[in-house]
Amino acid sequence: MRERRLWVALGAALLMMLGLTATPASGRAEPAAEAAAQAAQVLTWTAGDDITKYTTAPRTAVAGVTTLVFENSTATGNTTGMPHTLTFDVSDPEYNHDVPLNILANPNDDRGGRHTAEVTLTPGRYRYYCTIPGHGQMQGILVVTEGTGEDTTAPETSATVSGTRNSQGAYVGSATVTVTATDTGGSGVERIEYATGDSSAWVPYTTPVVTDRVGSHKVRYRAVDKAGNTAAEKSVEFTVVAPPTDDTTAPETSATVTGERDAQGQYVSMATVTVSASDTGSGVNTVEYALGASGAWRPYTAPVMVHEVGTHIVRYRATDKAGNVSVAKDVAFTVVAPPAADTTPPVTGVTVEGERNAAGAYLRNAKVTVSATDHGGSGVAAIEYSLDGGPYLAYASPVVVDRAGTHTVAYRASDKAGNTAPARSATFTVVAGGGVPAPNCAEYDERLTVFVGTIDSGVPNRVTDNRCRINELIEDEKEWTSHALFLKHVDTVLDRLLKDGVVDQREYDAVKEAAAESGIGRPGQTGGYRPILDGTAESFAKWQQVGGGSFARNADGSITSGTTRDGLGMLWFPERKYGDFSLRLQWRDDAPGTSNANSGVFVRFPWVHEHPEESRPEWVAIKYGHEVQVLDRPDGDMYKTGSVYGFDRVGLAGAGVTQKGTWNDYEIRVVDQHYSVYRNGVLINEFDNTGGQDFAPPRADDPGTDGRRFASGYLGLQVHGTTDVVSYRDIRIKEL
Repeated sequence: MRERRLWVALGAALLMMLGLTATPASGRAEPAAEAAAQAAQVLTWTAGDDITKYTTAPRTAVAGVTTLVFENSTATGNTTGMPHTLTFDVSDPEYNHDVPLNILANPNDDRGGRHTAEVTLTPGRYRYYCTIPGHGQMQGILVVTEGTGEDTTAPETSATVSGTRNSQGAYVGSATVTVTATDTGGSGVERIEYATGDSSAWVPYTTPVVTDRVGSHKVRYRAVDKAGNTAAEKSVEFTVVAPPTDDTTAPETSATVTGERDAQGQYVSMATVTVSASDTGSGVNTVEYALGASGAWRPYTAPVMVHEVGTHIVRYRATDKAGNVSVAKDVAFTVVAPPAADTTPPVTGVTVEGERNAAGAYLRNAKVTVSATDHGGSGVAAIEYSLDGGPYLAYASPVVVDRAGTHTVAYRASDKAGNTAPARSATFTVVAGGGVPAPNCAEYDERLTVFVGTIDSGVPNRVTDNRCRINELIEDEKEWTSHALFLKHVDTVLDRLLKDGVVDQREYDAVKEAAAESGIGRPGQTGGYRPILDGTAESFAKWQQVGGGSFARNADGSITSGTTRDGLGMLWFPERKYGDFSLRLQWRDDAPGTSNANSGVFVRFPWVHEHPEESRPEWVAIKYGHEVQVLDRPDGDMYKTGSVYGFDRVGLAGAGVTQKGTWNDYEIRVVDQHYSVYRNGVLINEFDNTGGQDFAPPRADDPGTDGRRFASGYLGLQVHGTTDVVSYRDIRIKEL
């Protein structure tokens, strides 16, 4: 007993040093303190089970001596035993810092969770808070104004109870409590509050309170005016009885346990028990729960949160308005502490499989398998991959890439803790092989970005699900009769690509804007190419062979040189001459073994028959036109693919080696005397025709500057012989 008095004395001394005083646990103060408390305003905070906000808290006050009341008890709704604090912030210069208050309260302390302190408030703002480790922060602002002394009178309050009553005065079925308040002090009523029972928390009163639970009830009420005066607490008491009934069936009850669970099914940090009850007769009157096998029954008003680590049993039951009590049931579960935080991203890996040639390229296709392992404990949540710079897509199974060319697959993974591994990538090359047909695309276009006409959208020219690249679907070389029809076609293609995840919304808009700017379909900008070798026998018959060698038509409509007759010659198109144009075709190196094809495309040469200065027709194209070379042999002739033969060299180091056995798209664009050569959509040569060959010394048969400046002429394909085998198909031209 002596030790208890000593601790009380030490606590009082400490509070005096802080400028605070606390009312003893009994609630009885010394006479001087009691008189001061009567003159001071009282501000009350309450806390319950909620871990995000106080149950009630004042917002305004008047400067001066004030009694602060902080209650965190069973009466205010705390059923879990969790402690809370009421702490005034004295570190932030934005708020008043002259009240260093820090009260810790919990329902099981020696004051039952109700604490008081005497402070002196000054005009300004006070910030108060309660930080709960691992959960969150309850906080608010208290605004203190100068006291005017004008309104010191608390509001007047009254309450009425209404409903059907029996002969004993009890209310049958339900009772309705209506509270009113008036303020004669002048500031006006700010709020009305009520509470049920002797110890429940105050809640705002907005509408009449209806009570239909059978039993005896007490409703407390009070009001606060705008000057901060609080009316004395009043109450009404009444009894509710059930209507006459022959209900003898107890309510049906059930319970669920929810929360984050680990691999063993245990609840991490917290488990929440939700109880439900229904009664088809008189109706549910009360629901109760109890913690443990022998814990006391408590009213169930909200889901029960259990934080304590260990194995738990929660019992529950319900009573209907006729007094029938259900058989007690229970749920059992285990709560464990949360694991250490996972800050380690998954480890990713990739394998590329398939048949490979001597150069390491994959024949026909490559299968890409991505793996991810998480060592941080939370587990892998998702794996994603990106093909050739496309958007990241969900990875569910190995990705098979069968489009010829060089490809890059980027991949990454994230775990359930939100850690994402840095993106990694694998680059490989696929070459065509037997058994895999070429994709059915309008043309081959290997440009890095999507062009619409001459407008670069900046969007990566990716491979789509049908193995065609985006640009091969947009620029399908049809003859568009109006700009609106072309834009409708672009919209249709883009809608599908957006749905399939090939493009995102920003890229969708960029391609659409480029299509609108291209003008394709307007007069003079049809955007279409006229086929002059379309795979049919009729179109092939319009071409003529001159000189040695030959071209033969294949079953698929393509043509191949040097298969039936050896020698140097040319297949040419005598239907008409072309001035400024864009010529597009596809060619493939089909030379046997390790040798390379040697061929070329002749442009702007004169009529080959009966030429006044040349008796051999094939030499008319060689001497008086330009040959755009097709040759990737590493030795011999210095004019490689893309060169303008005899005038403008392109070496293998500059343009790169064309893939053997694969169809390649060639565009030869001639405007005035400027020549542009594109291979698979990539510009590999530009040449301004000023006349004169770049041989040193000049060749004797060079016709000179004038002879090489024809403004128009015919088109042809060169054949060198039976070892320089090359195939052509899909030749089309657009006049510019």
